[in-house]
Amino acid sequence: MSVRLRKWTNANGSVEERWVIDVAVMLPGKRMQRVRDFSPVNTRRGAEQHERQVRQALLDGTYGKEILEEPTLEQFSEQFLNHARTNNKHSTAKSKADIVRKHLVPEFGRIKLDEISPAKIEGFKAKALKQGLTKKTVNNILAVLHKLFVTAEEFGAIRGAPRIRWLKAPKPDFDFLTFEEADRLVAQAEPGRWKAMIVVALNTGLRVGELAGLAWDCVDLAGGRLVVKQAVYKGRLDTPKGGLTREVPLNQAAIEALRAHPRRLGSKWVFHQKDGNFIRNPQHASVDAIARNAGRAGLRRIGWHTLRHSFASHLVMLGKSLKEVQELLGHATIDMTMRYAHLSPQAKKDAVRALDERRNGTCMAQREGVPEKAVAESAV
Repeated sequence: MSVRLRKWTNANGSVEERWVIDVAVMLPGKRMQRVRDFSPVNTRRGAEQHERQVRQALLDGTYGKEILEEPTLEQFSEQFLNHARTNNKHSTAKSKADIVRKHLVPEFGRIKLDEISPAKIEGFKAKALKQGLTKKTVNNILAVLHKLFVTAEEFGAIRGAPRIRWLKAPKPDFDFLTFEEADRLVAQAEPGRWKAMIVVALNTGLRVGELAGLAWDCVDLAGGRLVVKQAVYKGRLDTPKGGLTREVPLNQAAIEALRAHPRRLGSKWVFHQKDGNFIRNPQHASVDAIARNAGRAGLRRIGWHTLRHSFASHLVMLGKSLKEVQELLGHATIDMTMRYAHLSPQAKKDAVRALDERRNGTCMAQREGVPEKAVAESAV
């Protein structure tokens, strides 16, 4: 039986692997026919079954004429998740695996991919909303389902992917601290690692995973800057969200907090654990830490991401541009940063006031006998 596991390095430098078949059949009075193909189900057993089907089709003279036998969603999910682990960040691959396991397999697992129709997808959406899932959560599930179909089409497991209609989800609300609340949180925070992290988060906008993965060689206190190169997610170091390194300037408050934070000999991590290693699960550990310190300051219960929202909100309220905030936060597009736009009413007032300034300039020019065209050209 001619099946083997083929491995290669893709354009991104990641190693991919697929099960392939190599079938050769010689029929009486005809030329030898040979077929090399990827298995639609990326397992040894799936490849062996595919090899038998292709061999029989060649013997029957029906190869290339038969109807493609699509795998079920559960059968193809293993191949899809292997592809995700190879090509995505660990956190992204883990998120896809969770969605496949919790939602897609229970709903569509035994259905062949070509039988998952738009009607079935609409039925799933309606049921998910009745079960209390938010529209945003349902859209996240649909995004993974869409990617699974696209991957299946690329691998030749299906001929076409069904159309998926997204739910119109409202923009998510976010909480942020006022300037006074942020000052109170810093003043009342318990001394130590978490207080230093709170100060740095409020003044840089770093995510908690990025703070946990921050090494001293990425911090330049003399130059007043740090470089975000990695983040921690569930015990593993990975690239930051978006996969891009970014530089963030440090203000005086952040510099003083980092200078006051003690270094541990033999540890390269800024906010290390007692054993000197990085915080292995900061997303979980930060929940109790920020809630505890918010309680000390007499504040409502907040999450760690509230500090990131506060950093961005304060900048916009102080008149900084959304483009500047986008670069500091590391957003891949301006769309995510636009959620803070409403906090800058002065920007809208300035924009409308520009019309008055234009009219006033025009009126003055007309009184002085200067043509309006000349005023416009001089303003360019």
